[in-house]
Amino acid sequence: MAVLNIVMVEPEIPQNTGNVARTCAATGARLHLVGPMGFKIDDKKLKRAGLDYWHLLDITYYDNLDDFFQKHPDDPKNFFFYSTKAKHIHSEISYPDGAYLFFGKETAGLPESLLHAHPETTVRIPMIGGARSLNLSNSVAIGVYEALRQWGYPELLCKGKLREYNW
Repeated sequence: MAVLNIVMVEPEIPQNTGNVARTCAATGARLHLVGPMGFKIDDKKLKRAGLDYWHLLDITYYDNLDDFFQKHPDDPKNFFFYSTKAKHIHSEISYPDGAYLFFGKETAGLPESLLHAHPETTVRIPMIGGARSLNLSNSVAIGVYEALRQWGYPELLCKGKLREYNW
């Protein structure tokens, strides 16, 4: 199966992180949480948002961005940074197997120095001019499903069943 990595940098709201964890669990994406975080990982709101999906989650924790980059020195060509400040649209990018989609904290996004250092792999989700940003967990879901769409939704069930009827 192709590998997709979601990197949340300094998340602040436990419900958003729980929702992202659920998206990762339901799609097989790996979750990387980069501190410092605005909550404790055992926060009840975090667990509630992820519901009963925690056993399906592949999650790794890092103290900070330096810790993350030290542990992934060979992966920079697979790093994609989501930001409202980007010049490129998220769906114009071809996501390789092993892609890392980075998302910043709710109040400030990713550090501008990081975005400036990676202009060709910093992407945005289109929005109207007056909108500041989408909800973080919604943005992650959009990024995850764009990469998975490009890959043909590997290992995901693409057909459902009715309970009371047959298709």
